[in-house]
Amino acid sequence: MYKAAIVDMYDGTPNLGLASIMHVLDREFPQISYERFDVRAKGEVPDLDHDIYVFTGGPGHPLDGVEEWGADLFGLIDGIRDHNKKQVSRKFVLFICHSFQIACHHFGIGEITRRKKDSFGIYPVIKTEGGKRDALFSFLPQPFYVADFRSYQVVRPKKKQLASSGVTIMATEDPDHHRFKDLALMAIRFTPEMYGVQFHPEAYPQGMEEYFTEKKRKKQIIKTHGHAVYEEMMFHLRDPIKIGLTHRRLLPGFLEFATEYLSSGKIAS
Repeated sequence: MYKAAIVDMYDGTPNLGLASIMHVLDREFPQISYERFDVRAKGEVPDLDHDIYVFTGGPGHPLDGVEEWGADLFGLIDGIRDHNKKQVSRKFVLFICHSFQIACHHFGIGEITRRKKDSFGIYPVIKTEGGKRDALFSFLPQPFYVADFRSYQVVRPKKKQLASSGVTIMATEDPDHHRFKDLALMAIRFTPEMYGVQFHPEAYPQGMEEYFTEKKRKKQIIKTHGHAVYEEMMFHLRDPIKIGLTHRRLLPGFLEFATEYLSSGKIAS
């Protein structure tokens, strides 16, 4: 039995992410036991006694409240990285959305900025050459579609830092869809064992459709983002080769990648 830590960054905000992550673990990975750690609301940070760490999304600026939990959380991230450098055994990490921004800040990858317009819906993402070759991302099409809900972004990657640390950008926003001066980074491989994605790979069509068709929630989304944004999201949501494909391949793919190493001692390139 392998041990996983779900590092909850939602600060008590109602969400689909936690349930979706647990849904994947319960349905497909009975060999993984897991615990949830509520970082922002309760100050709970896991120790190094886990094999796999899944850091969740969350609301607000990624560094809100960092003075309360940052030392412990950054200590955990550094502890995992140091363990993987020094030990034969490995620990595996996936940072999602809010946590992706935190990791990029901590590793000095790029700049965190406020988006001119909130990202809310399902959008195409473009793989880089590194993403096309990567064991986790190579099975996704070009472009692939993601559930993307955020007000902040990581942009302007620091090339010298990337080159010196061995970090590889896996995907960015699609320049044909987002005509911004700076395109957000959407996926990164920080180390052979540490991945991060700006979007929500745990999102699955059935859960999202039920969540976003609830009357009060639908009304609020249309009021905030407009009817066209809502209808476009629902249109993409019902396409089986878009968000459903990403859901089936990325989070399960990461967990398979981790458990295959844990059972064999070999990391795919």
